[in-house]
Amino acid sequence: MNGTTIREVLMGASRFFDSVGVRSPQYNAEVLVQHVMGVDKTRMLMLWNDPFPEEKRAFFDELVKRRAEQEPLQYLTGATDFYGRDFVVSPAVLIPRPETELLIEQVLGQRGVFEERLGGRAPVIVDIGTGSGAIAITLALEWVGAKVYSVDISEEALAVARENAERLGASVEFLHGDLVEPLLEKGIRADLVVSNPPYIPTADCEELDVEVRDHEPRLALDGGPDGMYPYRVISSALPRLWPESGPGYVAYEVGIHQDVFVESMIAEAVEGVDTGILPDWQGIGRVIWGLRR
Repeated sequence: MNGTTIREVLMGASRFFDSVGVRSPQYNAEVLVQHVMGVDKTRMLMLWNDPFPEEKRAFFDELVKRRAEQEPLQYLTGATDFYGRDFVVSPAVLIPRPETELLIEQVLGQRGVFEERLGGRAPVIVDIGTGSGAIAITLALEWVGAKVYSVDISEEALAVARENAERLGASVEFLHGDLVEPLLEKGIRADLVVSNPPYIPTADCEELDVEVRDHEPRLALDGGPDGMYPYRVISSALPRLWPESGPGYVAYEVGIHQDVFVESMIAEAVEGVDTGILPDWQGIGRVIWGLRR
């Protein structure tokens, strides 16, 4: 990385990433150059042959070193895209994944049902295990008028989520506590319960990619011995979380091979509930839902 132009510095970083096995080396180099220089890709290309700012070189080289050591790119830049919006992220929160957008689409698809059945009353939505707040904030912004609560056991995660809500102009009430506990303590009844909880079996956490295992919060990954502890807790509480009468909805994101088991949990928890499984782009059952009509 001895070049002096932006192009030379970028290509040097790309070759270095390639040599140490970083996936998508040029993309990673481009993102870091744009982040350090405070420009988008179009502006970067316009400045392609200009000298790379010397006062920014040490910072850039430090980020390149950390990325080569498998620190996630999103933590280095402090942001990630989710559902078309930029969310602040830090090592206190799990990085939102593209497949979680399927969960958002599934929940938003219920608007017609609840607008008809609630007779003009604003729906109440709870997001359990909110992390960065990506799910709760997106639903608050997309489902105009909904009352959204957001729960997490990590105070550090809630601080990130609050920052995102403020930046994006979302009205969300954040609650600190373990899974359903703060909701039950406050007597909150939700029409729609949404969660992307920790779902990796404890033993499997050590087998995750280095980027995830060594950098993302274990609290947001470890779902207990079989990875399904949070689903058991939330599903068993549905009769106390949903309104006593009228429609109730639950939607989870789950890990591989968990779909049919979690679907059964919902069916066993609430008599007469309709359930379903939505696969992701790889055909993996990813979103599990239940609807009490």
